[in-house]
Amino acid sequence: MRFSAVIVAAGVGARAGPGEAKQWRLLAGRAVARWSAEALLAAGADELIVVIGEGQEDRAEAAFAGLGPIKRVIGGFARSDSVKAGLAALSCDEDQIVLVHDAARPLLKVEHVRRLLEALQTAPAGILALQLADTLKRDDGASRIAATPSRAGLWRAQTPQGFRLGALRTAYAAWPSDEEPTDEAIVIERAGGQVALVPGDPGLAKLTYPEDFAMAERLAGAVREMRIGQGIDAHRFGPGESVWLCGVEIAHSHALVGHSDADAGLHAITDAVLGAIGEGDIGDHFPPTDPIWRGASSDQFLLHAAGLVAARGGRIVNIDVTLVCERPKIKPHRQAMRERLAQILGLDLAAVSVKATTMEGMGFTGREEGLLAQAVAMVELPA
Repeated sequence: MRFSAVIVAAGVGARAGPGEAKQWRLLAGRAVARWSAEALLAAGADELIVVIGEGQEDRAEAAFAGLGPIKRVIGGFARSDSVKAGLAALSCDEDQIVLVHDAARPLLKVEHVRRLLEALQTAPAGILALQLADTLKRDDGASRIAATPSRAGLWRAQTPQGFRLGALRTAYAAWPSDEEPTDEAIVIERAGGQVALVPGDPGLAKLTYPEDFAMAERLAGAVREMRIGQGIDAHRFGPGESVWLCGVEIAHSHALVGHSDADAGLHAITDAVLGAIGEGDIGDHFPPTDPIWRGASSDQFLLHAAGLVAARGGRIVNIDVTLVCERPKIKPHRQAMRERLAQILGLDLAAVSVKATTMEGMGFTGREEGLLAQAVAMVELPA
């Protein structure tokens, strides 16, 4: 079932303790907001809108680096203002299903999304929710028990919450301006709509207080696995005045010959990333027989591979590439290569290694007939 999604990530999270807003803090090495974005993309979202706060643009750009198409918009002071800004930014049809999700619930899984979408095949709206298991107490305002309400029929609402776009827009337009809704379901309820309750997941907890992060860290670390892929690529030299290696143009007496820009470094890294997730090789995704890729910049190949990792809910942990050639000399350009690779993949510089060696005159690289690149990539995926 096709769907679009809005992630609300514009709050300041004052109750989460000192430091930056909770949606930009790191959870198992990734920004909290990125976890949900990866899950929704992996579930097949046609369009993903992330609503951020004023002044959070740079933080959001870093948090979502390397992911697929994400549109960022500025939200408002209240949560409902941010949701409405996200809905306004969607370009899908009015009858398209839209999932609204809180960035502060990072441990969203593809199975959660599919469970909700399955319910929306027959229901006009639905939310993930948990039946209450704990006994409820109402206080008297002075930290003393005043009553013990029945928990029968009570549920804890979670997100995502799913609706038809037109119905949610119409319901928000009718919502009183002097009231603030606590979620989207109540907006639909007030407008007379019915909302299905879909079993949620205790692991889909909301990060609210400082202690919540420790629990989420333990949960996040328990559901990941590491994969390693390797890639090798070689190109011969031909007429020209420069070569492209690892996204950097280097002046040289020859050029590398290939269907694209013949950047052997990027090609080897791309194959390493594809290998780590079992997605074949670069030729499967960008056939050299297709004229559209003639002379193409190879950074788009690597971005494609990184996008496939993100779509699986994974991340690239680090890459290591070795360039084998007599000339050009790599050392003067190595730092620029590392910086360019880190930029393409959204990695810290420390997670990118570029090395070079020669064959001491042996073989085709020793005879300066061409050069070779070999790369290794480590990828983290959901278990």
